[in-house]
Amino acid sequence: MAGTAAAVLLAGGAITYAVTDGDSAGPATPTAESADAGFARDMAVHHQQAVEMSYIVRDRTDDEEVRRLAYDIAQTQANQRGMLLGWLDLWELPKVSADPPMTWMGMGDMASGGDGALMPGMATDSELKKLETLSGDQAEVFYLQLMVTHHQGGIHMAEGCVEKCAVGVEKRLAQGMVDAQESEIDLMTNMLTERGAKARS
Repeated sequence: MAGTAAAVLLAGGAITYAVTDGDSAGPATPTAESADAGFARDMAVHHQQAVEMSYIVRDRTDDEEVRRLAYDIAQTQANQRGMLLGWLDLWELPKVSADPPMTWMGMGDMASGGDGALMPGMATDSELKKLETLSGDQAEVFYLQLMVTHHQGGIHMAEGCVEKCAVGVEKRLAQGMVDAQESEIDLMTNMLTERGAKARS
């Protein structure tokens, strides 16, 4: 038992070291204005909405394929969100910023989509409320359409981190997001086709 606990502590220390001091790809601690911090803050918000939408649709349909996809997205993005917020804590940086979203990408002057859609791909408050009123096939199609758009916006942000972030472990997480979400877009597009629908333009 003691050996196991020691191994866990050592593993935790190794992760901390990789994110702060041991990553030669960038500075030991990012600044609040850095791409690393900006991506962590913005993607945490972006991911939270995906988690919310996924739990909504799980209560609105009995389709096992959609429920399984929604569960996978919710769990994956909740875990990644925890990592992003954990890094901000580790770097002793704020989780919110007075700057507009996407400032770290040079897009801070980009007008938001309004109605709660703060960043590319995010659903509006009205769309979330609509999802809560649907059920069955209608809920499935609307969720898949919203999530394809959501993933497209998330991929754009993650690609920005791959290009601009300095901390290697965060860049690798961002690239993993790109790869996984591109695969999920293909899956969701096929699921929409099976339901006689297509992604929104």
